[in-house]
Amino acid sequence: MKDAHIDHRLIDGKAVMSRILDEVSAYFVQAAIGGRVARLVSVSIGDSPEVAVYVRNQARAAVKAGIRFDQELWSNEVSQDECKQLISEMNDDPEVLGIILQRPVPDHINVRSLQSAIHPLKDVEGMNPASIGNIVYSDMALAPCTAAAAVTLIKETGLDLKGLEVVMIGHSEIVGKPVALLLMAEGATVTVCHHMTRSLAIHSRRADVLVVAVGKPHLIGAEMVKPGAVVIDIGINHVVGSDGKSRIVGDVDTSAVKEIAGWVTPVPGGVGPVTVAMLMRNAMTAHQRQQAVGWIQ
Repeated sequence: MKDAHIDHRLIDGKAVMSRILDEVSAYFVQAAIGGRVARLVSVSIGDSPEVAVYVRNQARAAVKAGIRFDQELWSNEVSQDECKQLISEMNDDPEVLGIILQRPVPDHINVRSLQSAIHPLKDVEGMNPASIGNIVYSDMALAPCTAAAAVTLIKETGLDLKGLEVVMIGHSEIVGKPVALLLMAEGATVTVCHHMTRSLAIHSRRADVLVVAVGKPHLIGAEMVKPGAVVIDIGINHVVGSDGKSRIVGDVDTSAVKEIAGWVTPVPGGVGPVTVAMLMRNAMTAHQRQQAVGWIQ
């Protein structure tokens, strides 16, 4: 009997995360039979409470997935060249399975240059330009984690992506563009909207699947959604309520939209947990690929 208190229009990201971590854990239990599995290394540059929250979530997920997880905190004063040298050393270290470069980084650090310095086979975040470029050729195994999470949650509905009309609102290099490429590889028809798009609602109302990642609280209301559509909310916004308390909301007005949509991801508890799970799934893929090229036994 279904729990009457569960709103089945809301896609439970935590349940999806748990299932993925079980799958990854089973893989690494087998991988560890032949010897110790290398570790993930999280790199934070400068001390940031916001980054510390992400690292804690990743560390907890790694424990559940059976992966060793080390945290490195580099000085706020570290130079670009020093960062690249440290990354180069980790690239060459067989004990390092994957490298996670936490963002934001200090202003004097070029984050794209550091992402490019991480070897593609150790790029568990899918942020190296080579990893993103591979998506163009439908190699989606090491895709950016948030983009991969969005696609995973769409599939959670059971809909066949082939031929579906998808509208992606937001065209960032790390979310919007990769989501569009991943969904095209699945056979969807994708329209990408951004801040220069005219009449946004005309596009959003015809979408079978609406994916939103722009960082504007409650940008999408019920009047902008096609009845029965899938709505994937990637936005994370801190807002202060009338009571003076800060809370996290998405780019979608969930309470209104869920009355129209067939499925919607809540914020928090939707895309976020699955993004962390994708990081661990990418670690599994990295292990398989490093094994295939003879880096590890």
